[in-house]
Amino acid sequence: MDIRKLVSQMTLEEKAGLCSGDDFWHTKAVERLGIPRTMVSDGPHGLRKQSQEADHLGINDSIKAVCFPAASATAASFDTDMIRQMGEALGDSCQHEELSVLLGPAVNIKRSPLCGRNFEYFSEDPYLAGKMSTAMIQGVQSRNVGTSIKHFACNNQEHRRMSSSSDADERTMREIYFPAFEMAVKEAQPWTVMCSYNRINGVYASENPWLLTDVLRKEWGFEGYVMSDWGAVSDRVAGVAAGLDLEMPASGGVNDRKIVEAVRAGKLDEKLVDLACERILNIVFRYVENAKPDTPWDQEKQHAQAAEIAADCMVLLKNEENLLPLAKEDAVALIGEFAEKPRFQGGGSSHINCFKTTGAVEAAKAAGLKVTYAQGYSVAGDEATEEMLAEAVAAAKAARVAVVFAGLPDSYESEGYDRTHMRIPDCQNRLIEAVAAANPDTVVVLHNGSPVEMPWIGRVKAVLEAYLGGQAVGEAAVRVLFGDVNPSGHLPESFPIRLEDNPSYLFYGGEGNVTEYREGVFVGYRYYDKKKMEVLFPFGHGLSYTTFAYSNLRVSADSIRDTDTLTVTVTVSNTGSRFGKTVAQLYVGDPESTPIRPVRELKGFKKVALESGESKDVSFTLDKRSFAYWNQQIHDWHVETGDFTIEIGSSSRDLPLKATVKVESTVELPRHYTADSIYLDLMADPKAREIITAFMKKTMEIFGHEEEGGTDAAKEAISADMAMAMMKYMPLRGMLSFGGGPESAKEMENLLEQLNKI
Repeated sequence: MDIRKLVSQMTLEEKAGLCSGDDFWHTKAVERLGIPRTMVSDGPHGLRKQSQEADHLGINDSIKAVCFPAASATAASFDTDMIRQMGEALGDSCQHEELSVLLGPAVNIKRSPLCGRNFEYFSEDPYLAGKMSTAMIQGVQSRNVGTSIKHFACNNQEHRRMSSSSDADERTMREIYFPAFEMAVKEAQPWTVMCSYNRINGVYASENPWLLTDVLRKEWGFEGYVMSDWGAVSDRVAGVAAGLDLEMPASGGVNDRKIVEAVRAGKLDEKLVDLACERILNIVFRYVENAKPDTPWDQEKQHAQAAEIAADCMVLLKNEENLLPLAKEDAVALIGEFAEKPRFQGGGSSHINCFKTTGAVEAAKAAGLKVTYAQGYSVAGDEATEEMLAEAVAAAKAARVAVVFAGLPDSYESEGYDRTHMRIPDCQNRLIEAVAAANPDTVVVLHNGSPVEMPWIGRVKAVLEAYLGGQAVGEAAVRVLFGDVNPSGHLPESFPIRLEDNPSYLFYGGEGNVTEYREGVFVGYRYYDKKKMEVLFPFGHGLSYTTFAYSNLRVSADSIRDTDTLTVTVTVSNTGSRFGKTVAQLYVGDPESTPIRPVRELKGFKKVALESGESKDVSFTLDKRSFAYWNQQIHDWHVETGDFTIEIGSSSRDLPLKATVKVESTVELPRHYTADSIYLDLMADPKAREIITAFMKKTMEIFGHEEEGGTDAAKEAISADMAMAMMKYMPLRGMLSFGGGPESAKEMENLLEQLNKI
């Protein structure tokens, strides 16, 4: 298909029309030229295809589909192979339903536990979010169906999401909020990118040329088309000029006419409209030419797959006295409404109309286990009546073990608004306290899309984090609780003890239509580790029913240049009595950096499956980006020469192995010295230090501290150490201020000339 030739045959009105949707879910057709319309569908963890034309949130109008675990859960697996297979299943579903693009994955960083859409995002860490989203995109697109990675960029709150400006410095965006998008674009080439609603430093993402053209296309090499989030367009003409190709949904022709008028008035280059059409049609025909509507969609098979995935995503947070796994012959009380009707997905555009769901009570009874059930609380009423509590306590007392299913109701976290606190409902807290008092062997299973406070953590013996595990989460929970599956999830985010501990606490939500990212790069564990702050559970944490050991850390070189790669190898052993999986995590730190940097940053991870007694070597490859920070002076990644730490273990706070590697920078930063440059900075530059040594002697004389001599009175008033300290912070012009004169002025001019030649 010659796309450019096709575009050249279109009228200006047809081209402008192609740049917006036909309705809520379809691109436009141009029948006279054989251009078909194609359909897109909300995702990212299932299909929310509308069975007929409906509004954006027409939940009840969507087809029956399979709800896989949400990103909050799949990220906890740290398993890129698993999420790729999930992507393949989603791609097959899309082909069956004739969908050209699945709207996802969502990779925005979890800046705060309060974001209402956190359940749909992967992590507080950009490396983890990047690796998981890349694998998912590769899986979906292997089926010749597109993805739309979203929401680009800095969409980290729902509060005022369509008007607020996310104000962050360049380093913060490059190190925290961009890398997941960058990795996915470079390694997986999503067919489309969806821009966010918000402004970035005052400019709407939908009309931001630096974001959509300079960074996304020119720097990262994105080849597909950019679409708006639904209703994210403010100035459509500015959007076309910036690189926004497709406006969704339809504007009723209003914005199409504005494009036409701008071109005819000479305010918009028609070549930019042509380019947008070419990008859109490349994707339209890529799908159409590879469409396979006869692809089977076995929903029962995918339900079983969803259960397997959910089980591998669950994180065992606590397990005192090895209470878990439960014995299958034991009498167990399943308590809490979520045990019967689990919360397994979030609200809003990702809400799937499931063809079936499986709760823990149903799954346990189907497996022939000795369980009883007590409702414990009502989600609808957000209450636990005295009768409910009494029934729950009686069930707990009569059972060997009590398992309370708790978490966040649908109304607590959803697209469109943020949470106001980090608590689960008070009625659920009361229930857990009452059950734990009645039965010391109490387990809590949590259904939530982001961290919650746990005031009862010291009174229960085990906690299993299920996150939002999809429609088969109940079946998965039973498998894990009773030991058919050994839990292997690890937290993709830190769980602070209280909301006030979060680094964005003072600034989250912002003032009016401005949100300042004042915590900079110190998001999540980067902040907690720098502050040496206690957390409820650290990033990367996850227990198992077996035990693992890390040993024999090896690096391929003790010293490398920043243009080299480094191979790091470690031996992971299963020292317990049963099969299990763990996540080997590699962190890199720069302990003596000039810029303020985190103590450590995740730069590698691998899911490792081991039989009892088995050991495997796991290798990681580190490159320049593994050691670099974003230097705002040169607007590029930079590595400082120095020693870097490499730590390996099972969480950001459990790192038994450590090595040191020297990395030599091959990039010399530009320098420009002036009369305002201070001696401290000059002395830090080896070449400058050689030049200013003699000049420093004159400065020391100001304080009566020549290298030899100096009056006793001067030395008593200002010690040598004091003089040196004052001199470090003195600018070169200090020589003039403290008695230099014309001769010193000439010397300083000559000195600056020498310094700026090096």
